[in-house]
Amino acid sequence: MQSYTIGQAARLLGVSPDTARRWADAGRVATHREEGGRRLIDGRDLAAFSVEVAQSGAGEEDASYTSARNAFAGIVTAVKLGDVAAQVEIQAGPHRLVSLLTREAVEELGLEVGVQATARVKSTSVHIDRT
Repeated sequence: MQSYTIGQAARLLGVSPDTARRWADAGRVATHREEGGRRLIDGRDLAAFSVEVAQSGAGEEDASYTSARNAFAGIVTAVKLGDVAAQVEIQAGPHRLVSLLTREAVEELGLEVGVQATARVKSTSVHIDRT
């Protein structure tokens, strides 16, 4: 499972690293330490927390409501696999994006809850890149 530093988590949540650090210190999101002592957040924990933050509106202090080049960097919060198709949800700061794509694409990209991904929007299509 992918883990994220406090700085990476802050960027995905749309808040400052200081805010993310305070949330971790307060126990709002669980962290663990790597060998070097740096705190990390498990991807699944960050995915669940990002949904909580978006629903409460707590991450809106520095959030931008526009996207450069129509790209939304975020974290995968849900994956629903069918026999042929799949539905992937990404929380990108205050934005929740849902995309339908093939199951094969989801598997090739290794998309699962807690993985960082970018949703790219072109007209009515959303393309997802794993980052």
